[in-house]
Amino acid sequence: MQVVRNSSELTESDLLAMSFKDLMALFGKLSAPSIKEMDGEFAARLLAQPSALAQLIGNLTVNNPLMPGRWLCKAFKPVSPEGGQGYNAFAHLGRTVQRYPMQTLIAPSRYDRRPAYTLVYASFQSMCGAIHMVDEVRRVAPGLYLGIGTWGFTDGQRQVPLPFVLRGPIAPYVGHIGRQKKGFDAHQEIPALRQKG
Repeated sequence: MQVVRNSSELTESDLLAMSFKDLMALFGKLSAPSIKEMDGEFAARLLAQPSALAQLIGNLTVNNPLMPGRWLCKAFKPVSPEGGQGYNAFAHLGRTVQRYPMQTLIAPSRYDRRPAYTLVYASFQSMCGAIHMVDEVRRVAPGLYLGIGTWGFTDGQRQVPLPFVLRGPIAPYVGHIGRQKKGFDAHQEIPALRQKG
């Protein structure tokens, strides 16, 4: 599908129909939302992944009835003008469970060094933190956001983009989960900032 319309006219259905290549091209044209804008729960879904294997792994990871459950949303709460905190929510065994807390900030994208609303999971103890998961989010239209997830143990692994869509807010933020690591600097998870240090 060729991206021909203004991004502000795109819908979630449009994003779901896009190829991986078109999603990455679109991400490069978008701007970061503000810290203040990202407040509440945002419905989340995977989009086209870079390969059939990545698509299979992604679907098994976010829609596993045993663990972690079916992915419902990402949620965010500003805690200062510079950043905030968040979590993912899953439907698991008949209830909604919050998992995988993250720290949020505006940081340079690993793909084009332009600002992105960035989620750093390693600020907390969790499986997502252990695999160095970092997500970047940009606004497509009011209430619609394109995210690019990354994870891995090497710089090369962490360059593989895994697109997802957020829509919302659809509900209020439930509350902080997890404990932030003392003395952890989220900037060390962001290539453009780590190289400066």
